Amino acid sequence: MSLTANELQTYLSALVTGDLKLSTMIWGPPGVGKSSVVAQVAQRHGLDFVDVRLSQLAPTDLRGLPVPEADGQGGGVSRWYPPEFLPRGGQGVLFLDEVNMAPPTMQGMAQQLILDRRVGSYVLPDGWFVWAAGNRKEDRASVFDMPAPLANRFLHLTVRPDFDSWRAYALARGLHEHVIAFLTFRPELLWRLDPQQPAWPSPRAWEMAARLHRAGLDATPAIGDAAGAEFSAFVRLYEQLPDLGTVLEGRGAGLRLPDEPSVRYAAVVGLAARAQSADEAHHAFTWLADNAGPEWLQLYVATLVSKFQAIGQLADLADLIGRDERLATLVQSTLSLTESA
Repeated sequence: MSLTANELQTYLSALVTGDLKLSTMIWGPPGVGKSSVVAQVAQRHGLDFVDVRLSQLAPTDLRGLPVPEADGQGGGVSRWYPPEFLPRGGQGVLFLDEVNMAPPTMQGMAQQLILDRRVGSYVLPDGWFVWAAGNRKEDRASVFDMPAPLANRFLHLTVRPDFDSWRAYALARGLHEHVIAFLTFRPELLWRLDPQQPAWPSPRAWEMAARLHRAGLDATPAIGDAAGAEFSAFVRLYEQLPDLGTVLEGRGAGLRLPDEPSVRYAAVVGLAARAQSADEAHHAFTWLADNAGPEWLQLYVATLVSKFQAIGQLADLADLIGRDERLATLVQSTLSLTESA
């Protein structure tokens, strides 16, 4: 089953809500957000989260070490002391990351934990889900074949790069508006594997790029030369933007929206990213209605709705619907599309 990051989050949440402790394997290309989605689901449901990188462990790291104990009759036995990172109680998600990067001996050790919820003398508490993730061979990842008996013990989900899911995440995280605007203009650069280069665009790489850019540093080390050059050229276009702060304050009369499409993307997404209230959002909408066509209004509203949903400002959405019939129609249309997706 192929899912976007948002759809994966919904699916995993349904497993938690239904208390379906079925071992689940999440496949996908590097940097697409598999680990972060699992962590977000655990946090949303108030679950503990233990991230175990199998590729970095030896079998004894998972099973534990044998420790001799006297039996009180002049003899003794060896007992396996499990590692401290395995949960002892409570409720949570045990996340086995990089499963198929682990050598076969390690995968065999993990198989017992996945199938029987135990390894050696250790038993996983009842309140824990076992989920795992791995990369695909076609993404040039250094992976081992997963043994058929192990694969057959999982549900299998595949996550694919999706701009709408990433935009909602980026807006909620407060990533730099320049990055969000650029990828709105060039969504095909959200993920573009280049096995010949050490740095290339991916959702994870763009999050690093946003942090570099906010610090005034070049984003190229995170996203590679080609994407970095395009992003730098796009950022220079921001010098042509009208004062977005003035527009959000409702004082944009007399300011014009440039005709260059890339500059318009920057302005429209920048307004949605900066709007902090229903008042500011409405001021930006009325200014765009006077300066841009319906496709730009739709882009603005889609970005705004995604942001307000991601950060929980649903009251502002309700306020907007009651202010302007044109705005209400676009908001409701966007919400309908989101619900049906």
